Amino acid sequence: MTTSIGSTQPLFDLPGQAEDAPLADAPTARLLLPAGASREEWKAVRRGGIGGSEVAGILGLGGRYTGPRHVFEEKHGRPTFAGNESAEIGSEIEPFTALMFTKRTGIRTAEAPGMLVHVDHPWMRVNVDRLTYGRPGPASGVLELKSRSEYQIDEWEDGKVPDAPALQCHWGMAVGGWDHGYVAALIGGNKYRWLRLERDEEMIEYLVDYCGRWFQRHVVEGIEPPPDGLEATADLLGKLWSVKAEAIVEIEAAKAKELRAKHADIKAREKALAEELRLIECEMKLLTGENEIAKVGTKPAWTWKAGNFAPKQFAEGEPELATEYTHMVPAVDRERLKAEKPDVYEKYRSRTLRVPAKGI
Repeated sequence: MTTSIGSTQPLFDLPGQAEDAPLADAPTARLLLPAGASREEWKAVRRGGIGGSEVAGILGLGGRYTGPRHVFEEKHGRPTFAGNESAEIGSEIEPFTALMFTKRTGIRTAEAPGMLVHVDHPWMRVNVDRLTYGRPGPASGVLELKSRSEYQIDEWEDGKVPDAPALQCHWGMAVGGWDHGYVAALIGGNKYRWLRLERDEEMIEYLVDYCGRWFQRHVVEGIEPPPDGLEATADLLGKLWSVKAEAIVEIEAAKAKELRAKHADIKAREKALAEELRLIECEMKLLTGENEIAKVGTKPAWTWKAGNFAPKQFAEGEPELATEYTHMVPAVDRERLKAEKPDVYEKYRSRTLRVPAKGI
């Protein structure tokens, strides 16, 4: 059973969707699925709405890893994220990250009772990391906890929070009805950053409207989202389908010519820009000379520092040393895998888009 986004009826007949009163700890939400529910129940219920971790992806602000297409595939039962070591570790150290938040702020926290759903908009759902208790009585806010690489430290300095976790926090406020929230991150294992975000009614109105229309069109009605230029989407499309070798799809001539012309134009501009960029960089390198840092007064203008080691040039310039410092490493025997298990080999082949120069 499905309904429009404005309906107060559940979008799907799933466990845990009885109409309950709002939670004392969440003024505008009720409990949809308790924390102890099975993983399969959780995945099924999650497909029936939009959660906080998906908002940035829908808006095209999910960085390298998530875009609108990812959310679309997940909602239609085609998982795009298998999990990795980083995500596993982040989940395991979440209690410590929450403890650090209380230690730094003096604000108590508690785990949420499970998946929450907005009392008036059943497609608005959230799994908050923690509830916060900054004043007597029920929960006063929401806390999102992150674990990030040392390389991302700049994104968390000077009172900044990256787009994705900030949007996740705003979505938690939108679903639960809280007037503020927090985002806290353990960075590189030894740096801790946290920031309070105030409820922004204009922001929440925009998110509810945009995500509501997106959910209605692409989940309820099942219409595929339009193509986008995100790196995350390009990577996903390369993995989305099992390739049917030499299979052919027929394309309308007008559409094919339009796309080829645009592709050729952009490639030509890309080449011209690359040449222009090389020219500018060469001038900067000449001005830098043997130095690593170029400054204007006390402020750095640019740097030209030593980069990655070049093994091929080392082997050509120092063949004897290269032999001495070369060792064997384990490697997948791709030719054997291809011969003995062709189905598995095909499953893990990447795809490359090539556009022939000759016209059609």
